[in-house]
Amino acid sequence: MAEISSDLLYEVLKKIQSRLDGLEHGVREVKQELTAIRGHMLSMQSDVHNIYTKLDRHDESLDRIERRLELRELAETQRPYEPK
Repeated sequence: MAEISSDLLYEVLKKIQSRLDGLEHGVREVKQELTAIRGHMLSMQSDVHNIYTKLDRHDESLDRIERRLELRELAETQRPYEPK
C-alpha cells in the first residue's frame, strides 16, 4: 500500500481549494443572473400593471360614451313636449 505523505495531502488539498474557488465564482455568477432576472420580472410586472391601469381608464371612458349615446337615443325616440 502506498504511503500517504504530507506533500501528497497538501497537493490534494490545494486542488480541492482551487475547485471550491471555482464553485464560489460560479455561484456568484448565478446569483448575479438571478438578481438580473428578478429585476426584469419586476419591470415587466410594473409594465403590466400600467397597462391594466390604462385599460381600466379606457373602459370607464367607453362606459361614459355608451351612457351618453343611450341618453341621446332615448331623447331622439321621445316626442318633444307640447303643452295643450
